[in-house]
Amino acid sequence: MSQHDIRSAQRPAPDAPMLAIADYMADGEISSRDAIDTARYMVMDSLGCAMLAMKFPECVKHLGPVVPGATMVGGVRVPGTSHELDPVQAAFAIGTQIRWLDFNDTWLAAEWGHPSDNLGSILAVGDYLSRKAEREGRTPLDMGQVLRYAVKAHEIQGIYALQNSFNRVGLDHVILVRLASTAVATHMLGGDKDAIVTAVAHSWIDNGALRTYRHAPNTGPRKSWAAGDACRRAVIHALNAVDKGVVGYPSALSAKTWGFYDVAFKGKAFEFERPFGSYVMENVLFKISHPAEFHAQTAVECAMRLHAEVAPRLDQIERIEIETQEAGARIIDKTGPLANYADRDHCIQYMVAVPLIFGRLTADDYGDVVAADPRIDALRSKMNVHENPQFTRDYFDAGKRYIGNAVQVFFKDGSHTAKVSIDYPIGHRKRRAEGIPVLLQKFEGALRGHLPQQCVQRILEVCASAERFDAMPVHCFMDLFAL
Repeated sequence: MSQHDIRSAQRPAPDAPMLAIADYMADGEISSRDAIDTARYMVMDSLGCAMLAMKFPECVKHLGPVVPGATMVGGVRVPGTSHELDPVQAAFAIGTQIRWLDFNDTWLAAEWGHPSDNLGSILAVGDYLSRKAEREGRTPLDMGQVLRYAVKAHEIQGIYALQNSFNRVGLDHVILVRLASTAVATHMLGGDKDAIVTAVAHSWIDNGALRTYRHAPNTGPRKSWAAGDACRRAVIHALNAVDKGVVGYPSALSAKTWGFYDVAFKGKAFEFERPFGSYVMENVLFKISHPAEFHAQTAVECAMRLHAEVAPRLDQIERIEIETQEAGARIIDKTGPLANYADRDHCIQYMVAVPLIFGRLTADDYGDVVAADPRIDALRSKMNVHENPQFTRDYFDAGKRYIGNAVQVFFKDGSHTAKVSIDYPIGHRKRRAEGIPVLLQKFEGALRGHLPQQCVQRILEVCASAERFDAMPVHCFMDLFAL
């Protein structure tokens, strides 16, 4: 009997996509210097985002143990805090810190996402293993190994995102964070290929979180801790597969009626543009200048260029035309009242209005105080957002991966600004030489805003040398960020 007969209890061979992940995790060699160097900047940028998030009480309240007192002496350090937690809850805390401000790296294709979200799991498990090895007199895990695990996590999440749209079936992109983190954490904990397949199967059987919390009229702060939740769940799956030897489910994807494809993906099997390598890390997008949903990054840059010309004439504006990609038009074109921070940082009109008025866009600009300025909603009411088909084509072009936007302001007297159009933001691979110095400034400023200055200096010294960074044991690196 075939596996397509739902009466048959005969176990099939594992689904090919799960085997491919296990093969990549166990046998894949990361030799790209570009990928490793980019991963190092990614770790720095992500921890900078975590330190920036510490200014926000809504984030900080999530970072401790699940219940008061459930700490772990000698456990994983949560950056910028005094917490010592088990690796499961630490994965949640670190993932939440990194993601809170929507300021960490991004990957855009058929699915969207933020591959550095996986650092929640990687740093938590890495810190745990490094401390354990030191206690037992073994060689601890080092940050060079963390970088290679990060390349693989980016690759798994990003390659799935190229041609498989989970948002089209209503599922949130953190399903791919859980997938990638599960595979990586299982391998980090010593799991073989069978254990990785088992853990990944459990990840798929979890199905996915709905995107409800990312879209009007329900946008809310869960989108800032959803990735942390995926990281936490991933570590649980990894521990279950390695330490507890739980049973696997070989056709978790393809099983007729009950598998992921039939239940959640409209019966379609996954499609893949390329095999796993290091493509995603090499081409990842950094959010450097503005904490804005990435489809709007170039729109913010356009508005910044227009600020000096437009700000003195706000009361003379007739309309503002915004051209964006199909994905931007679909997910961040938003009208009506915006209820909270999460609503505002996913509204392209808001993200254009603020720089037009103030000549800036910072995390604080999404708060209630700035949002109360009546000029913002007055400008929003005059904006028209529509798709530019060329922007959409360039967005999906594998050789470009652009995220274009254009902004033009028209005045009541018949005059208008030039149409400012930008194809890709400063965080794009094509602007790496321009972007990395700004990324390093962002990182240093974030550290100085939260950590004692002697800690900042030590961190900067370590990060200034690739050799010193890569050789440092993970727990020693994490201790640099502890309070």
